[in-house]
Amino acid sequence: MTRLVIMSNRVAAPNARGAGGAQGGLAGALLGALKSRGGLWFGWSGETAEAPSDEPALSTEDGVTFATVDLSPAEVADYYEGYANSTLWPLFHYRLDLAQYERDTGIGYEAVNERFADCVSPLLRPDDVVWVHDYHLIPMGDGLRRRGFQNRIGFFLHIPWPPTRLLTSLPHHERLVRALLAYDVVGFQCDEWLDSFQHYCAKELGAIVDEDSGEIIIGGHCTIARTFPIGIDFDHFTELGETDEARQTAQRILSSTRERTAMIGVDRLDYSKGLPERLDGISRFFERHPERVDDLVFIQIAPPSRTDIASYQQIRATLEQKTGQINGAYSRIDLVPVRYVNQGLSAAELFGAFRACKIGLVTPLRDGMNLVAKEYVAAQDPEDPGVLILSRFAGAAEQLRHALQVNPHSPDDIAQNIRIALEMPLEERKARWRPMFDCVREENLEMWTQSYLDVLASGRSL
Repeated sequence: MTRLVIMSNRVAAPNARGAGGAQGGLAGALLGALKSRGGLWFGWSGETAEAPSDEPALSTEDGVTFATVDLSPAEVADYYEGYANSTLWPLFHYRLDLAQYERDTGIGYEAVNERFADCVSPLLRPDDVVWVHDYHLIPMGDGLRRRGFQNRIGFFLHIPWPPTRLLTSLPHHERLVRALLAYDVVGFQCDEWLDSFQHYCAKELGAIVDEDSGEIIIGGHCTIARTFPIGIDFDHFTELGETDEARQTAQRILSSTRERTAMIGVDRLDYSKGLPERLDGISRFFERHPERVDDLVFIQIAPPSRTDIASYQQIRATLEQKTGQINGAYSRIDLVPVRYVNQGLSAAELFGAFRACKIGLVTPLRDGMNLVAKEYVAAQDPEDPGVLILSRFAGAAEQLRHALQVNPHSPDDIAQNIRIALEMPLEERKARWRPMFDCVREENLEMWTQSYLDVLASGRSL
């Protein structure tokens, strides 16, 4: 069996700081694929050094080799904080107003990808299958090709792909997309992102695009582009429901809400998640139905992320302000309508929280997939399932069609669907939940990993 090589910005290595740029279940699935084949995982260590070595630090555990390299502070500023997270991230999430187009950060992004290619090249074997992950490493496949590697090399984008009209605002956008077309397989979370990519390739590059097979041909090279919706590690997550940690968390919520319906949102503190807009919808709901303060409590879990970037500092201040305004207007002496928690929970605690909350409010402005929506569905009691309210602009909306789908930009739409969810009878809740549960169970993380690697290994769309 050929060896699998995974490349990502961060590595789920035991010795990597904040281990796991690929978080939680994804890291477990990738590690499982590496262990079954024997494999290598390469990426940034999470550490900085003034003069970082180009010699990767190697460690091996359970037959998997982890290879990590440090970055200099200047490289982190340009490659990670700059181009990846201040240019590509906002642009790919349709936020042109926040995208920063700086020539130096673009140069730094490409330079780090070149250095990564140099660092990993001595570790690669001619028959390795290489799987590159996410927007940080788009140029990696092209870098390996220029170094003579003819391996099967695939790429998966975990975030949205923007429409052509937005992407063309990026300086040197053709260069970025041509780098993607050096891969043998390019995977997207949902059909909308795939359609946008195919449209760009045909319109801007003049590539031959076969939408049925997914083949994109340019310069004599054929790339297969298709959809691979990522799932959750279903078996592992649902097993957590049997733990004391999950049961205790559920009980704490149930006892503290005192017979009110609990509604939950769980998101990284990120402007793509639509958190201020979500609170505006909740405010509109209480404005229209002030008597329902006795019926509903909203719990927002929002651990911080990218705290050094100004736009993330601003969103935290905005959330705290809006939470204070709602609680100031609608609190009673013995209750508050909104609980804002600026820290994360363990996976078991999340299961317990989802089980206890009868409404899941998942309203990103734009999201590649959104696994919180799938985790909420997986955690529900089959005899008394909750209601999922889901943004129509999340990739998960293509699969979870029985959710109450909302426009996250509209406070009226959010407020109306909160009322519908509160009043939904048990039989309708069951009828909506069951097909979503079956989808989450069957189209899980293991299936996603296997289906992608099957296409990458075979060289044809299955």
